[in-house]
Amino acid sequence: MSDDLAERRIQRVRDHMALEMEYDWDAVIATFDGHPRYEMATGQLFDGEESVRGYFAGSRSVFPDQGNEIIEIAHAGNTVLVEFWLTGTHLGEIRVGDRAIPPTGRKLKARMAATFEFAPGSDLILCERPYFDQLGMLRSIGIEL
Repeated sequence: MSDDLAERRIQRVRDHMALEMEYDWDAVIATFDGHPRYEMATGQLFDGEESVRGYFAGSRSVFPDQGNEIIEIAHAGNTVLVEFWLTGTHLGEIRVGDRAIPPTGRKLKARMAATFEFAPGSDLILCERPYFDQLGMLRSIGIEL
């Protein structure tokens, strides 16, 4: 694989993450190969544009100022690996099972990782897979289950 393709993929992921912070959902969708897909550590799957846009709306209603700060980024095979801080303020209701948890107003800063999968030879994203400690995130904003 060429160094140029690896660099383009890394830049695509950097752009993708920056566009998420700008809430430019059309541009985020355009970073995918035509079929956006998020596979969450919780087992949730957001497959296709309508589902992914629903994920964006839901997550930003909980953390309307959601952001990310890249710590490390690397390319391996057909994958870009990213370690980052997820940031935001808990200003919307969180649903955990049947329980509705009101906003705490507390700041979130949680260390996460994500893989971005690419088809061979392509610099368009096939799938993002974020990995995180859900209970640790809830505790950090003052929620104990």
